[in-house]
Amino acid sequence: MQIQVANRLQHTEEYYFSRKLREIEALNQTGEKVINLGIGSPDLPPHPSVIDTLHAYASQPDTHGYQNYKGILPLRQAIANWYSDWYGVSLDPNIHVLPLIGSKEGIVHVCMTYLQEGDEALFPNPGYPAYSAAVRLSGATGIPYELEEKNGWLPDLDELAKQDLSNVKMMWLNYPHMPTGTSATAAFFKEVVAFAKQYHILLCHDNPYSFILNDRPQSLLATEGAMDVAIELNSLSKSSNMAGWRVGMLVGAEARIREIIRFKSNMDSGMFFPAQMAAAKALSLGREWYDGLNASYRSRREKVYQLLDILGCTYSRQQVGLFVWAKIPASYLDGYALSDSVLRQSRVFITPGGIFGDRGSGYIRVSLCATTDVLDKAYDRLVNAQLKEADNI
Repeated sequence: MQIQVANRLQHTEEYYFSRKLREIEALNQTGEKVINLGIGSPDLPPHPSVIDTLHAYASQPDTHGYQNYKGILPLRQAIANWYSDWYGVSLDPNIHVLPLIGSKEGIVHVCMTYLQEGDEALFPNPGYPAYSAAVRLSGATGIPYELEEKNGWLPDLDELAKQDLSNVKMMWLNYPHMPTGTSATAAFFKEVVAFAKQYHILLCHDNPYSFILNDRPQSLLATEGAMDVAIELNSLSKSSNMAGWRVGMLVGAEARIREIIRFKSNMDSGMFFPAQMAAAKALSLGREWYDGLNASYRSRREKVYQLLDILGCTYSRQQVGLFVWAKIPASYLDGYALSDSVLRQSRVFITPGGIFGDRGSGYIRVSLCATTDVLDKAYDRLVNAQLKEADNI
């Protein structure tokens, strides 16, 4: 019996990494294990005190029931304190903060709350594929705005203003930007807030990478007037090594929190209480934690630079975040061709930039979520593959 999927899925494919992981697993069964440098899943653990907190509360008999849809106050207060301490943003934990079961969940919640058929939403190209997918699932029309290296991977707001924006209800932003590692300037944030006010657009800023290899974490909400037109998603996945814990947050004006919880409260029944208490502990960690985390990533990044040099790629050393974005040499058709060649010859997987939109087709992205030993092994495989290729010429 054939059952037709809903129209909302007709043009929504399975997530690229979901398919690719199956291919990698099949390769693992046939020989040398693939070194996966594609996905940004932190391999380092959370701080020991965070795990201790989880264990302590999970050991109590009365902490396993359903929780408040808005999250517990200790977590909301910890989020507000974190925003105040690191971003200089004042939030009332009772009205401006909504914990999420991962910020990816929040992307869908936001789109389903505000978008419907006939609406349009802007999303970056290249950019995180979840933005366009969530817009499409909502029934709205996604409008990509192009980011280019020559413009510092920032949107050209003057060019955008020349388009018909009458049906645009939302604009997705993500700085530090994934996949390019670009940081936004305070001046750009000021310009985009003014742009949103002029055209009555809700800015949705996704901000999970602000602490990684970045000495000055920034929030869009620190911009004057941003709270009137913007909401921000954030996450503990990268900054606290808690990707599998699924702890994120949404912050914004009271009305936005109230509107989004109308949808969210129909989708889940709150986050596990011990996980919330552990997340609050993670948010209380000081600069020593982030400095140690970034020391590891800096040493790894140097290894990735060596990998990219072997491949003949070019890159900026000003990038931040959990990846290195690099332009491929002219000898390859696109990032897919380079990625497939490296996987076939070296059993090393790196992400083709085209999965983030056609403006990324001439690039690849390498994750820093591997130890220096693993990166050395990947380097050796690439060198050996090139030597074999040279011998066959």
